Amino acid sequence: MRLPNLKAMLGSLLLFLLAVFPDHVIAHHRPRFTAGPWKHAHATFYEGGSGTFGGACGYHDVVQEGYGLETVALSNALFNNGQSCGACYDIKCVDQPQWCKPGNPILHVTATNNCPPNWNQASDNGGWCNPPREHFDIAKPVFLNIAEYKAGIIPIEYRRVSCQKKGGIRFTITGNPYFNEVLVWNVAGVGDVVSVQVKGHDKLKWTMMKRMWGQRWVTDAKLVGESLTFRVLASDKRYSTSWHIAPKNWQFGQTFEGKNFR
Repeated sequence: MRLPNLKAMLGSLLLFLLAVFPDHVIAHHRPRFTAGPWKHAHATFYEGGSGTFGGACGYHDVVQEGYGLETVALSNALFNNGQSCGACYDIKCVDQPQWCKPGNPILHVTATNNCPPNWNQASDNGGWCNPPREHFDIAKPVFLNIAEYKAGIIPIEYRRVSCQKKGGIRFTITGNPYFNEVLVWNVAGVGDVVSVQVKGHDKLKWTMMKRMWGQRWVTDAKLVGESLTFRVLASDKRYSTSWHIAPKNWQFGQTFEGKNFR
């Protein structure tokens, strides 16, 4: 066999493997996500409950979905138009012993909401989430774990960390036969989601879904009647493919559990 033909065959084989088994060909050769460096920022707290702390990320109930109340709303500088939804952080109060809890305990939180800018106030006087500030608005029930409420705003150190989850990635399907919406949640590893693809067992080929907002992904492709496979790409370029987790007779409103990142 001539060498150019052999190279062409090997190239075609690699493209096939990348298309069918990306999480084996690529992801398993990428290192697992590890904690980043500590950085300086500020934090406040905001009122709400388990049904509202998931606001801008599209989560229904942060407690029922496994995030607990240890959640945070990110300023736009960190929120990244919703891509940071599901990311995990360690936060500790620093430099204010009168307000910080003794020993500077670390609070582990998940990003589940957005702290929007307040253009009516200066960035250093009320507009804490105005660009380009990196700011964390912590769910009030857990702010007390690291500082006193009276502080109002506190200096913090934070770092991005790996998310530890129980079970697999969850896919909640809602919408209607002409507009399918999938909420992706309980993502381990880096925690966020860059892209979602869906594939059926029959006519539906691999289809890229669009981010509607937060971790809600949509497509107008025909999913009804297909056994569904989902492929998730995280920001660390690792894939996770959940093969045929939804049976052919799946119904809108159901949640299916797939393969998680290790």
